[in-house]
Amino acid sequence: MKRIFYFLSIFFLISCGNSTNSPEFIKKAEGRYLFNSNETLEIYFEEDILKVKWRGEDMTPIKANDSSFYLKEMNEKLVFISSPETRIELATKREHDGKKFVFSKLSLNERTPLEYFNNKEYEKATQAYLEVQKRDSLDRAINWREINRSAHNFFRNGKNEKALELFKINIALYPGKPDVYRNYGYALLVIKDTVNAKLNYRKALSINPDDQRALAFFERFKKKDE
Repeated sequence: MKRIFYFLSIFFLISCGNSTNSPEFIKKAEGRYLFNSNETLEIYFEEDILKVKWRGEDMTPIKANDSSFYLKEMNEKLVFISSPETRIELATKREHDGKKFVFSKLSLNERTPLEYFNNKEYEKATQAYLEVQKRDSLDRAINWREINRSAHNFFRNGKNEKALELFKINIALYPGKPDVYRNYGYALLVIKDTVNAKLNYRKALSINPDDQRALAFFERFKKKDE
């Protein structure tokens, strides 16, 4: 019975066709929506037909009614809501386990933290990451280990500027964590900025005097000086 209901639902959606959308709806719906802190759904129109760009793929959802569209690639129905602010909600279904999914619309010039970072707008990227942290301290986009891993990957690929800036973002997010200073110090040492490397290792020790890696760092320099 459930399978029959599913196929009847799909048939109903398909029967609705991709009829054109009103100019008012197009104006309100067109734009980019936050899928998560660093990913977006882009809504655009071709000959008044709604299109979705997500993770580099262009998709054409099936129109269910004037504000709802079934996107088979996600197996989800996107519901457009314009009040009090424009947003997309996923239609409720059992698989969501009671969780509500809402994608807020970005303003015209608004970017994700990662987009700011990739555009080398590092100050804006830092502020955007800090805003994410305020909203949700457990958001994966600001996981310090993930950021640290990405920074080291940049270093391995010769992208020193991006690596150093990402280490600094980690410090801005976690100023009380010795690891972020120690990792930044290591990066500075690699590019021969010994003075600032030492400053960051000292900062790590000021937070945790028993930080063994930081202590080992200064022990190596002590032996060199001898």
